[in-house]
Amino acid sequence: MNAIESIKYITPELILLVFSLSILICGLFIRKNNVLGVFSLVGVIFAALSLYQSSATSLPIFSNLLLNDPFAKFFKEIFLLITSVVILISMGYKAFGEEDRGEYYFLLLIVTIAMMLVVSSNNLLMIYVAFELVSLTSYILVGFLKRDALSSEGALKYFLFGALSTGIMLYGISFIYGLFGTTDLSVISVALTAGGTNNFIALISLILILAGMAFKCALVPFHMWVPDAYQGAPTPITAFISVGPKAVGFAILLRVFLKNFFPLFNGWVDLVTWVSILTMTVGNITALTQTNIKRMLGYSSIAQAGYILIGFVAGTALGIKAALFYLLVYTLMNLGAFGCVVLISNSIKSDLLEDYAGLYKRDPPAAFMLAVFLLSLSGIPPLAGFLGKFFVFAAAIEAKFILIAVVGVINSIIALYYYVRVIKYMYLEEPKADSIEPKSLALQAALIIMLAGVLVVGLCPYPFFNWIAASSNF
Repeated sequence: MNAIESIKYITPELILLVFSLSILICGLFIRKNNVLGVFSLVGVIFAALSLYQSSATSLPIFSNLLLNDPFAKFFKEIFLLITSVVILISMGYKAFGEEDRGEYYFLLLIVTIAMMLVVSSNNLLMIYVAFELVSLTSYILVGFLKRDALSSEGALKYFLFGALSTGIMLYGISFIYGLFGTTDLSVISVALTAGGTNNFIALISLILILAGMAFKCALVPFHMWVPDAYQGAPTPITAFISVGPKAVGFAILLRVFLKNFFPLFNGWVDLVTWVSILTMTVGNITALTQTNIKRMLGYSSIAQAGYILIGFVAGTALGIKAALFYLLVYTLMNLGAFGCVVLISNSIKSDLLEDYAGLYKRDPPAAFMLAVFLLSLSGIPPLAGFLGKFFVFAAAIEAKFILIAVVGVINSIIALYYYVRVIKYMYLEEPKADSIEPKSLALQAALIIMLAGVLVVGLCPYPFFNWIAASSNF
């Protein structure tokens, strides 16, 4: 399908582009946070309505560079949910200067467009270009607090690791092009299925591409940027990069490895199994000693990536559905947890765990919501996190990957300690201060939405199962 005919299939992206440029211009004249935030949210809502009304017909568009399929539509819906919640959280975040709001919301919408393009990509070079837009915008957002040394340090480390992993991924793509004479994933898939290719070289190329994806997903050993970037970034951006780019990475892993390179499954599955085991274990064990809640949640997000990877390792239809379900659940839990961190830090001016002491006496709703999100992250029933872990473990057992399921269960028990430690501070320690800052209505709305999501998905999961079952065909 040529470019003119294809334009109607990227209407949500075009809507976001128009709103982002309008916000950038309006930001020169409008300094009020809520005005620009509401305008950004309206743009996301219009894009979501356009996406909802569109049909995902698995059509190749823009000369087969992009695909309009249910798999891409699922992730686009997730990204619009993430962006809308992050906008609400940002409207309640007090560390931003009024003069920077226009640029901030502009970058947030641009990175959303880039993520939507990545998950639709059907060409390795298109994946690379869209990935670079996601990466470059994310680096800027992490370092957005220009006068904060931690923010600058986190952005620099994020950039250096990102540049290295991107170079490795591009090297792998060049091998693929040399082997197949194309970067079109559909053509490569047909060639692999037909046989006659050098599987060893193809496997080496895939491992190099996996390195680039591992950076985005925060998988060991490409995880070392996470704690500093998460601690230094503005907390709404920490929430964003903990779920948005990570979901992009897993979307590409599923599309590239399990759809187009599945004939090589036996060649790379053992490597990815050990990556998952190490990611879960390193993330959880390192989180045990953290005293800063953003760093603790950073290491927690590394471990959560290891759990999601279990569904990918299974490589079955159930494994794909389990990975998608866990991504949805993880989005709700992690956005909610970081939203609570913003709400609490506005009052106590600290992200240290010890300063959360006695929070339930000073702010019972905030303590309750954070406790729910942390218990869901640890996998306590009947919250959504329990079902997420149950399904990825079930997928691994069904596919005969018993070891990784057992390691996942053990890691879940380890993780319970540091999640419950935060709850202990909030409910069993005496408060150090009694003052409570006025709460942003937008931030409270975001937290209520995420709390409702965690409870509803955990208690009534069937509509979400049906949604994911319809979206898992790529």
